[in-house]
Amino acid sequence: MQKKPPVVALILYPDFSPFHFSVPYLVFSAQQPEGPLFDLQIVSSGARTLNAERALTVHPDGGLELAKTADILIMPGWHDLNARPSDELVEVLSRAHARGAHVVGLCYGAYPLAYAGLLDGKRASTHWMAEQDFCRRFPRIKLDMNALYVDEDKLITSAGTGAGLDCCLYLVREFYGAPVANKVARTMVIPPHREGGQAQFIEQPVAASTQDAQLNILLDYLRNNLDQPHSIDALAKRIAMSRRTFTRHFIKATGMTLVDWLVNERLRRTRDLLETTSLSIDRIADMAGFQTSTSFRQHFKKRFQVSPRSWRKAFGAMK
Repeated sequence: MQKKPPVVALILYPDFSPFHFSVPYLVFSAQQPEGPLFDLQIVSSGARTLNAERALTVHPDGGLELAKTADILIMPGWHDLNARPSDELVEVLSRAHARGAHVVGLCYGAYPLAYAGLLDGKRASTHWMAEQDFCRRFPRIKLDMNALYVDEDKLITSAGTGAGLDCCLYLVREFYGAPVANKVARTMVIPPHREGGQAQFIEQPVAASTQDAQLNILLDYLRNNLDQPHSIDALAKRIAMSRRTFTRHFIKATGMTLVDWLVNERLRRTRDLLETTSLSIDRIADMAGFQTSTSFRQHFKKRFQVSPRSWRKAFGAMK
């Protein structure tokens, strides 16, 4: 006799995102020759029909009572970061976690879990654009801004849109193992597991000019001469400061030490070269001012959690 498939409650919210809804919908409605992998139930408060942001209406299978016995509860996003979930939804999420169900917040779906207090003292992830807001609202949560998804005590949160797929495939692996998850991934024509974390997708704009005119000139000079070695003593002399005064002014103006600032700018330069040229890794390391290609690879891997070669493969225009 075939074992009953785990029940997944996909919880809708007002003005939901069609894409965020479709990611778990596609993964957890996957069929195998033996039958469905999961029993997917679409639920909403009061079993209300809800409209997406544009041109999509979903008729749920029922109200939040369907989630009370689900094995997996999924919040596929959240419509308003300022909006607290209803008491009914908080109770459903809290009781689900207490009875051992997997409670999932994809992207901004981490917010309802955080508002419910479920993530206090735990690691979590969400879209990098919400980092400052999330940390300000929920200081007791240990936000991991590099993870594509985090599972702690069956509380699972993911980074932005694409990471929702990674997170859902992770759950398939948890329930059925890697071979089945790989088969689902192949059906959807996506990798079963992605290398690295969301650090590789975070925008890192060039730092704004400081209020120190002398340092602004110096920073421009450094950006134009990243391939050259630079010492604190030489740079301090260049703008007629003592080493101690220069160090103090530099940290106050940039928020970084000279060494950290140079590494940051050099990595920014290497990203541009990897994406827009076919230059060798050794040549890129040299042009950006890294002493060796090994040093470059180590710094790059530490910052972005992927190798320079993988970065070029993912983002390079010169393929």
